[in-house]
Amino acid sequence: MNPIQTMWLFFQDQILGMKWLNNVIGRLLLSLGINVSGPLGGSIRFFIYDVLKITVLLCVLIFMISYIQSYFPPERSKKIMSRFHGIWANIMAALLGTVTPFCSCSSIPLFIGFTSAGLPLGVTFSFLISSPMVDLGSLVLLMSIFGAKVALVYVVLGLIVAVLGGTLIEKLHMEEQVEAFIRSANRVDIDAPGLTQKERGIYAKDQVVSTFKKVLPYILIGVGIGAIIHNWIPESWIETVLGSNNPFGVILAVFLGVPMYADIFGTIPVAEALLYKGAQLGTVLAFMMAVTTLSLPSIIMLRKAVKPKLLGVFVAICTLGIIIVGYLFNIFQYFLV
Repeated sequence: MNPIQTMWLFFQDQILGMKWLNNVIGRLLLSLGINVSGPLGGSIRFFIYDVLKITVLLCVLIFMISYIQSYFPPERSKKIMSRFHGIWANIMAALLGTVTPFCSCSSIPLFIGFTSAGLPLGVTFSFLISSPMVDLGSLVLLMSIFGAKVALVYVVLGLIVAVLGGTLIEKLHMEEQVEAFIRSANRVDIDAPGLTQKERGIYAKDQVVSTFKKVLPYILIGVGIGAIIHNWIPESWIETVLGSNNPFGVILAVFLGVPMYADIFGTIPVAEALLYKGAQLGTVLAFMMAVTTLSLPSIIMLRKAVKPKLLGVFVAICTLGIIIVGYLFNIFQYFLV
């Protein structure tokens, strides 16, 4: 193993994955007389470790991404996207979606603002698809669990779904399917005032606090579910339902994920536990994509902005794209892990 590979594995396992923290928690629980090899002790260890790990990564990532985001207020983002045309506009919108908030519900107000500002409908949908599915936080967190190759392929495929989905919606010419109050909104271009470095730091810190308060319940719920799956659900059950023996596992995972509402931080521990128990990689990633992109609360919010026909097209495109991505990952799983 060459020095660069050794350094990368150390970074992935000990910095991103915080394996050292898992060992520390295990020794601490053993000193308290808790058997970490049993289901109860293992659940406690899993819960403490994942909550602490995700909290640290969450706070660092939110600060960094919010700091970057301070350079891209809606007005500036709109101006940047308006300079591009055709598929390049969809690509730029999908890329800008990676530096926006962490869940689909947070992205919908920006989507409405971009649409009312006169940006092409397909471009705004590329943004809406990519924002919750492939933000920068998902890249780092996926690297900490699944490794760099899986994380990078996940992000690339997610961006492709966003670009192709937005392009298809543009080709369908469904502008009349946007609610009238958005199409008739006054278009006002306002330049956001420049922020000092100190103000950007304060903004990023405030985003850490407000976002953490919002997502903490989902982290606790997600880690709790993950702990149960990891230590109490028989491996044979997971393999039967979501393993390679079930050709419909990806489709089932997508439809199971839609009613849930969480962001990437809440779904990571569930995905980690499912993979550990024998679920296929593509099935797990499809579940994550469905939860973060097609949750019922976000669909309900989006219905306020678009009519049922356009909403149905959006859901159908995302569902089909996620299912295809899931099966592609399952086909090439052994080349990625």
